[in-house]
Amino acid sequence: MDIATSKPQSTGHANGIAFAVAVIALASIPWFTGSVFHFHIAIMICLGAMAAAGLGTIAWVGQLSLAHGAFVGIGAYTCVLMVMRLGVPFVVGLPLAALVTGAIAYVIGTPLLRLRGVYFVLITFALNELFRLVMLEFPSVSGGSSGIAAIPKISLFGLVLRDQQSVYVFALAMLALVMALLWSIRRGPLGRRFAAVEENLELAEASGIPTARTQNTAFVIGSAIAGFTGAIMAHYIGFISPESFGFQLSVSYVIILVTGGRLALAGPLVGAIFLTPLPEFLRSAQEYQHIIYGVVLIVVLRFLPEGLAGLPKRLAGKGREQS
Repeated sequence: MDIATSKPQSTGHANGIAFAVAVIALASIPWFTGSVFHFHIAIMICLGAMAAAGLGTIAWVGQLSLAHGAFVGIGAYTCVLMVMRLGVPFVVGLPLAALVTGAIAYVIGTPLLRLRGVYFVLITFALNELFRLVMLEFPSVSGGSSGIAAIPKISLFGLVLRDQQSVYVFALAMLALVMALLWSIRRGPLGRRFAAVEENLELAEASGIPTARTQNTAFVIGSAIAGFTGAIMAHYIGFISPESFGFQLSVSYVIILVTGGRLALAGPLVGAIFLTPLPEFLRSAQEYQHIIYGVVLIVVLRFLPEGLAGLPKRLAGKGREQS
């Protein structure tokens, strides 16, 4: 049997149900409440899910990157500088931000992905900190510690998205675009190679799969999605600084991904829906936020190793056992 086709790419109907429920909830709840605050939360969920989906693409080949926040930052700065200093329209700057981020990821990933396991994790952590420090040293580009403020709002062919509702519709559409892209990749031959590499790197290599190139492809795609997300985030929030893209941001995406389901297509969305609102609800206990995140992560890893997206599948399996 060809190893590239041996691992199923779908996590089954149960995970499909989790994905459908998450999408329906995300799409409908803000409209029912009509609250500007709820629209803001929904927008941040879309952005968190997009970035975590990019990180999940890297996880599909068995790697965990702690430089994801830096790639979000590269996309953010690329788009903002193009729009504000070169006069490039946002609709042009957005895809260019993804392309530039992907190109940088390719250059970095070619030597970087020779490393395995904890060594890869540590070097990506160092890269994230290096990005932050370098940007602080070039205030003419990054704004330094003061950052860049008054970033123009998202504009689509002259239509400026001034209210939360319109930004939410745009963010939801972009999330759908990213998820559709990843769904098509996952079902195709490239997705099967990703799965083979994640399952058994040595066996995949022995079967003729170019493992280094496959891992680098996943790294480039995932990082490009991060840059794409960063561009939208910067123009929505209206302010960026090097500190916006530090180690904490990378860790937050890891927690979203693991909580939702590291290998499930629905995982990033489910994790973002569950975790993104928490900081807003825990404002009165900010000093305990990281502890709460840690507890959530430990509980999920202990009782739901496939993440929250795997919960319907787990419950369905228990139901069959009882019957």
